[in-house]
Amino acid sequence: MDTRKITALSAPALIVIFLDQLSKHWIRLNPQWHYADLIPGWLTFNYTQNPGMALGMRWASTEVISGIAILATIAILSYVLYNREEATVGYLLCMGLILGGAIGNIIDRLIMGYIESYGGLLEGHVIDFIHFNLRVSGYPVFPYIFNVADVAISTAIIAMLVFHRRIVPENLSGSKRQDQSSEESNADIQRPVEG
Repeated sequence: MDTRKITALSAPALIVIFLDQLSKHWIRLNPQWHYADLIPGWLTFNYTQNPGMALGMRWASTEVISGIAILATIAILSYVLYNREEATVGYLLCMGLILGGAIGNIIDRLIMGYIESYGGLLEGHVIDFIHFNLRVSGYPVFPYIFNVADVAISTAIIAMLVFHRRIVPENLSGSKRQDQSSEESNADIQRPVEG
């Protein structure tokens, strides 16, 4: 992998990890901001510790969820490195955001149990605090509380969906394989039959 691609993958990951951990450390040590209206009716800080997965889902113990999160992150990194030659810079930037977000939340899972004295390795809860509390006809538009790591992951996924053709390498999206197979089929049709 050339230097430009290494930077495209590692720089966003490191920036996200730094900003995520810095913001969580700040909110944790400043209780006066745990519950604060930033833009009344739109945006608040609402400090929580999430023992489950994204969007507050919890279908297994914290340790199991933490283990799965670590294995999934290793799998994503392995997949990116395996396809590094075909990867575009845009794709690597997005994957860097996803990996940075995943690692930021994994750090919480590894250390928060010790820091807050409620558990050990893999028992840490993820710190969430950003809450869009907008309501329409009394119903919350987005009821979930999240963090900087979640923002990075969501931004990368949306970018890859919106700019799929420009960001995702052809061989990863399947379009190149389809084009090649149709070209091979046409070549077979046009090949003269030898008798």
